[in-house]
Amino acid sequence: MPDLQASWDFLERSDLVSSAAQVEAAIGKVAVEIHQQFKDRYPLVLVVMGGAVVFAGQLLPKLRLPLDLDYIHVTRYGAATSGGGIDWRVEPPRSVRGRAVLVLDDILDGGQTMRAIRDRVLELGAESFHCAVLVEKILQEEKPLTADFVGLRIPDRFVFGCGMDAKGFWRNLPEIRAMRGS
Repeated sequence: MPDLQASWDFLERSDLVSSAAQVEAAIGKVAVEIHQQFKDRYPLVLVVMGGAVVFAGQLLPKLRLPLDLDYIHVTRYGAATSGGGIDWRVEPPRSVRGRAVLVLDDILDGGQTMRAIRDRVLELGAESFHCAVLVEKILQEEKPLTADFVGLRIPDRFVFGCGMDAKGFWRNLPEIRAMRGS
């Protein structure tokens, strides 16, 4: 069982990056952009577990369009604070074939995870691939892909809240915070 006091200490030693109000406004903006792109289509929306659960839960009710919903589970972090290899826990369903696919994720960091998702979805025969992220980190190096829809662009720091966790803590925060020193 995690050390409860350590989780509170961790929160106390963090900085606010985006308030809950800023997050809510960003999700509203993304919903409008997605609606414009997909209003005449019937997309298959894939939610990346577990980080995108909070983003998807707030975004989906704002989308006034028909869609199918499913999930995938892929990670590079686990409980670590730096990425490793791609670990597919639940792969994209075969129902992506011939569909416009919209993937929802919490963060676009270096882009390796989203590139792996895109490659797999297209390999399975999707008509098109699009992705929406709550947060995109601003990095110096070029990413292997760009997100179609971005809620917030943030500095290159290790962030948590709104579905993103830090050492397993605080995925449930309504705001986005950053570890000090990151």
